[in-house]
Amino acid sequence: MGFSEEFFSKKVRSSKLFKAALTHRSAGGENNERLEYLGDAVLGLIIAEYLFDNYPDLDEGLLSRMRSHLDRKEMLASLAKKNKLGDEIVLGHGELKSGGHNRDSILADCLEAVIGTCYLEIGLKGTKKFLMKLYKDELNNLPNANELKDPKTRLQELLQSVNTSLPEYQLVEEKSDAHKRLFVVECVVKKYAICKTGQGPTKRKAEQASAEKVFKQLVSTLPS
Repeated sequence: MGFSEEFFSKKVRSSKLFKAALTHRSAGGENNERLEYLGDAVLGLIIAEYLFDNYPDLDEGLLSRMRSHLDRKEMLASLAKKNKLGDEIVLGHGELKSGGHNRDSILADCLEAVIGTCYLEIGLKGTKKFLMKLYKDELNNLPNANELKDPKTRLQELLQSVNTSLPEYQLVEEKSDAHKRLFVVECVVKKYAICKTGQGPTKRKAEQASAEKVFKQLVSTLPS
């Protein structure tokens, strides 16, 4: 069963907007960019409302972290892959040839466009029902508050707890081609002679990746 067959009525699946939501700009004509913009906002609202209703004891900071965990691009791409959304995306020849059906950025943007389409076709209530089904496993297995902190924050707090200077981040390399950019960053903690390298599509994500590696090594090194 395909993505659209599992989640949507025939009316939604046959709509002009739904077709546009599944069409990447590389294919030409009407595409999903505007719907992606709308879907991003709708997703944020529905996730925020769900967390507000179901976690009455959490403060604003933790609610924001939980929302960021659920509506981040990596999560959307993961959900899209899990439900085989890539099989239904319409791509131009170039993107098709380079494996665009499996590219996280394209998958995440397309899923946001689908969410925008749902809002326009079946309203907020129907879109919420769709998202609760889509996110069922993720909502039932939310990480704890500490796990929701980003790697740089967790590393900083760990170092402060043992009276150690904050890590240093150094950009080692920056690569780019027609489809993406890649940053390579080193995270260094001099006191423990630890240096780890991380990569990412942005400098910030590369820093987070390197911080995660350093954090894991420190946790295994420091006395409990």
